[in-house]
Amino acid sequence: MKLFVDTANIAEIEALLPLGIVDGVTTNPSLLAKVGVEPRGVLKRICELVQGPVSAEVVATDSEGMVREGRELAAIDPNIVVKVPFGRPGVQACRALTKEGARVNVTLVFSPSQALLAAKVGASFVSPFVGRLDDIAVPGMELISQIVEIYQNFAFSSEVLVASVRGPMHVVEAARIGADICTCPPKSIESLFDHPLTDIGLEKFLADWAKAQESID
Repeated sequence: MKLFVDTANIAEIEALLPLGIVDGVTTNPSLLAKVGVEPRGVLKRICELVQGPVSAEVVATDSEGMVREGRELAAIDPNIVVKVPFGRPGVQACRALTKEGARVNVTLVFSPSQALLAAKVGASFVSPFVGRLDDIAVPGMELISQIVEIYQNFAFSSEVLVASVRGPMHVVEAARIGADICTCPPKSIESLFDHPLTDIGLEKFLADWAKAQESID
């Protein structure tokens, strides 16, 4: 399973890249607004750093506007994936953009039927939001399982990009189900490294080694 980092913060991306585990980046208007820098310049720099898919979202709400913005975003760098929100305008825009050769990430997906429609119009990535479903007492990972099953049944080429990830269990469950990608905030990626027994074990090894050296001296 691929791991994308969900941020527009260059420093956060640069801190994770040396680990060799980042396969791409997802951004949205909220994340880009946080960095307070000209968005297209930020997106171009992210593409240069990551050399993998970088999702950049349109802000138009009509299909014509989405297509127009999508073309502008796709022109920034070959690694740009145009992100459009699910809905009638988004589905129509996805179909138009994919026919032109652009890769599209359909976001804000909350049901299997939405994921099915996005795949039918050629979305490269479909982003179901698991954390937001959990927030309203609907099992988010159940949605991932349903989408993976549907895509496998009909050999859709769309990749399931698990979004709104809140912690390590979402990542583990997504991997077990067979999702293609998880996109995670930097803190969630960092938490994948953590386990108290690893810390305890390392402390013991180092303490034992120190005692051994003292006895030799």
